[in-house]
Amino acid sequence: MSNVIALRPSEIALPTAKNRKVRPRRAKNSEVRSREYLEENEVERLMAAARKESRYGARDATLVLLMFRHGLRVSEAVSLRWDAIHLVQGTIDVFRMKNGRPSTHPLTGEELRALRKLQRDWPDSPYLFCSERGGPMTADNVRKLVARLGRDAKFDFPVHPHMLRHSTGFYLANRQAGRDPVDTRTIQAYLGHVNITHTVRYTELAADRFKGLFTD
Repeated sequence: MSNVIALRPSEIALPTAKNRKVRPRRAKNSEVRSREYLEENEVERLMAAARKESRYGARDATLVLLMFRHGLRVSEAVSLRWDAIHLVQGTIDVFRMKNGRPSTHPLTGEELRALRKLQRDWPDSPYLFCSERGGPMTADNVRKLVARLGRDAKFDFPVHPHMLRHSTGFYLANRQAGRDPVDTRTIQAYLGHVNITHTVRYTELAADRFKGLFTD
C-alpha cells in the first residue's frame, strides 16, 4: 500500500513574502543618478582620487584616463596588451567588443607619459592593467575600483565604469567653443559603433545644436 498522503489544495503552502526569499528589485539608473556620463572635470577628479587614495595610484589613474580618452568598455580595457600600444608612433590599436569596429587612435602626451610609467612599474606582463598577482585585472576589479574612486572623489551619485565610455561621446559632441566641432560620423567611428543610432544619443543632447536659434 502506498504511504503517499495526498494533500488537499487548501493544505498546500503557497510561496509568500514571508516563507520565500524575494530578490530585491534592481533600482533603475534614473533612480540613483540624473545622468549616465561624467564631465571632463569629473573624470579628472576620479584620476586625482586614484593618485591620492589607491595603492596603485598610477595604474588606476591611467586606467581611468584611457577608458575616457578612447571610450573603452570594461572588457576592452582589461584585455589591452602592450602589443596594441605604439609609443614611438604615439598610437593605440583599439579592438572593440560587441561586434564594434576596430580603429587606431592617437595618444596624447599625457597618455604617453602615463603609459611609459606604467610599463616601468609592470615590466613583466603583456597586459597594461595588472592585478597584484601579475595577471590582468578582471572586469569585476575595475567595476569595484571605479565605484570606490567615485566615493573617494565625493560624488553624490554612484559611479560605474561604463559612464566613462558615455563621457567620451558627450565630450566629443559638446566640445568647448573655439574648437572644431566633431561630426556624428567621426564620433561613430571613434567609438566603434556599427549603428549610428547609438551615436546620435550624444549629439542629440549637445547644447550647440540649438545655438543661434534666438538672437538679441
